[in-house]
Amino acid sequence: MRFFSIITAIVVTLALYLIVFERDRLLSFASGETPNTEAAIESEPAEPQAPASAQAADADAERVVSIVAMRSTEQAIDNAVLLRGRTQAARQVDVRAETSGLVQTEPLRKGAYVEKGQLLCEIQPGTRETLLAEAKAHLPEAKARLPEAEGRVLEAEARLKEATINDNAAKQLSADGFASDIRVAGTQATVQSALAAVETARAGVESARAGIIGAEAAIAAAENEIGYLQIKAPFGGLLETDAAEVGALMQPGGLCATIIQLNPIKLVAFVPETDVAKVKVGARAGGRTTANQTVEGRVTFLSRSSDPETRTFRVEITVNNDDLELRDGQTAEILIGAEGEKAHLIPASSLTLDDHGTLGVQLATSDNRAKFNAITILRDTAEGMWVSGLPKEAAVIITGQEYVTDGVAIETTYAESKS
Repeated sequence: MRFFSIITAIVVTLALYLIVFERDRLLSFASGETPNTEAAIESEPAEPQAPASAQAADADAERVVSIVAMRSTEQAIDNAVLLRGRTQAARQVDVRAETSGLVQTEPLRKGAYVEKGQLLCEIQPGTRETLLAEAKAHLPEAKARLPEAEGRVLEAEARLKEATINDNAAKQLSADGFASDIRVAGTQATVQSALAAVETARAGVESARAGIIGAEAAIAAAENEIGYLQIKAPFGGLLETDAAEVGALMQPGGLCATIIQLNPIKLVAFVPETDVAKVKVGARAGGRTTANQTVEGRVTFLSRSSDPETRTFRVEITVNNDDLELRDGQTAEILIGAEGEKAHLIPASSLTLDDHGTLGVQLATSDNRAKFNAITILRDTAEGMWVSGLPKEAAVIITGQEYVTDGVAIETTYAESKS
């Protein structure tokens, strides 16, 4: 009985195999057909295989990326150079003494406004007035010596003329035999003596004139010393320090006070060499301090020589400071106007990089393809980026630009432009 069970199981298994795995052959056998499977397989023509590059192109052609773009039109904008600098007083000077002595005036306190020519410090005169009077007294005496010296010159020249005439007469008589050689020698000696007297008299004239010049120089020196006693403001401005205290001993070079001029005031910055060609003397400029104070002015100086360490160029903008609200040394953000440029206003989020790391944007072309376009950023604002390098009219991809490359097929939806 067990033997028949085994045989039955084998038959059932074989039948299941034929029904499941050899169903086609079983049906052909049941219908009386005997197809030659191998021949059929060999006779079937093989389907042509497309090249791999063609398959990749077909795959790319089938891939369409949905993106969002904005239409942008080129606009003219005022270009500008943005710098960071500081305020600086138009003028600042340490007013110092030129003579010595004790200060005899009450000091002006720092922060006080002084006018040009206002007295800051006055030094006690001491004996300077006496020295001036003495110098002036010597001048008439020195001038009186000059006419006397000039008279001596005239007298000496007359004697020289007389001696010369006598000498010529003696030489003539000696030639005719009417005068001895001793007489001729005597007249020649007289001429030489007269010449010496003339030179001495002329030297006396020069000495008298030198005496006059010396007396005048002494007077000028005494007057200058007296003028040095009063130290005055060279220009109007604010005192940055107290003036010298009364009773303080001043020496030549001693500090009386420090004055700064804050109106007008300067904005000072340093322009990198990449932007120095954009800055022109006379260009409009503005600044904003960290205290949110805004001012406007014009460029009054641009250095022709760069700083040897930073390779930057000093620029100065002069602005009005009538209310003296701006102080020396405040940090300021400076914007200098330059020649206008054509630019597009695009969202900062639309910027991307190509495979070489070049900054740009992806554009949607008229044939629904993506195209990378390199750009240059001109200005960053709250509304977006002002950039150059794009066509006059461009469709900038603002969503999906990271998922496309040059030539990729796109399906474009247009958003409202921000320009």
